[in-house]
Amino acid sequence: MTKELEQSQQESSTTFNGTVALIGLFGGLFWSVIGYVAFYLNFARVGPALALMPWALGDWKNGWLGQLVGILFIAVVSIPVAFLYRMIFAKINKPWPGLLFGLSLWVVIFWVFNPMFPGLKSLQQLDLNTIITTICLYLVYGLFIGYSISYEYHERTAHESEAIQS
Repeated sequence: MTKELEQSQQESSTTFNGTVALIGLFGGLFWSVIGYVAFYLNFARVGPALALMPWALGDWKNGWLGQLVGILFIAVVSIPVAFLYRMIFAKINKPWPGLLFGLSLWVVIFWVFNPMFPGLKSLQQLDLNTIITTICLYLVYGLFIGYSISYEYHERTAHESEAIQS
């Protein structure tokens, strides 16, 4: 009986890791597409191609191809970001940690790592629309990643506790 329970927990943990990776991938994909729409409609002066600025060479990254590759890059980078959230906040099933996480990511990208991004103006030089739009995008991105992971974590622990009691 205990060996069966251990195997079930190991499979559940592996599946949870896969779920976290998918949440990160789709969260990054979805919210970076929304970020591109905001960029395209001139709500923000920076689009998803911003993520490529420190590494990619050439002017191609400033066009639609750069935005598309930036979307894909953000989707892939969102996987370890989701695992970071899992390590820190997964046990808290409330929206506030996700919002805090998203705001923290915004501060890291737009304030701390600002010198790494040559196409990004300093925070004082960014227009208010860009600041508000990007903060909102990072908030909902963090909320999506955070609440999805926390919800899944609590659903799995509730299911496991029911299995143990049965």
